[in-house]
Amino acid sequence: MTAEKQENAVRSEEQLSILSRSLLTGFIGGIFWSSIGSLMYYFNFSEVAPRSFILKSWLSAPWTDRWLGFVITILLAGLISIGAAFIYYGLFKKINSMWVGLFYGAALWGAIIILMQPMFPNIPAFNELSYNTIISTLCLFILYGTFIGYSISYDYHDMKIREIKKSKE
Repeated sequence: MTAEKQENAVRSEEQLSILSRSLLTGFIGGIFWSSIGSLMYYFNFSEVAPRSFILKSWLSAPWTDRWLGFVITILLAGLISIGAAFIYYGLFKKINSMWVGLFYGAALWGAIIILMQPMFPNIPAFNELSYNTIISTLCLFILYGTFIGYSISYDYHDMKIREIKKSKE
């Protein structure tokens, strides 16, 4: 194997590893922040729980209100969050700023709460939500977007710095 082919193989392996780490960040972020969202619902900071979006919109089985529904909702939120992390990775990974993640989270909130609301019959319309729900869910999505965005951008830029240092050696 020539040195050039070997270098290309290492570079593609690093690219794969940055993508896989980004998707793992999305999964962990989805699990963590949907758990926080469930706690916000439990303590009445929000009128809507993550299970209202993910399970209750399409299922009316009684188990969705029990612990099994909670666990499945959290895991599904992690899987859905992989998609959000992949979108962020594809569009904004090169921008190393916390503000992009903040705006990404706010955009996700707007897309889900306002634009996609007809897909979720268990969620009240935007103008029927209380101010507590609007503010707390917006803050939750902003924190989620900041977590996803800054983690992915930091990891991408850290990898680029390591490549530059390695090429100088």
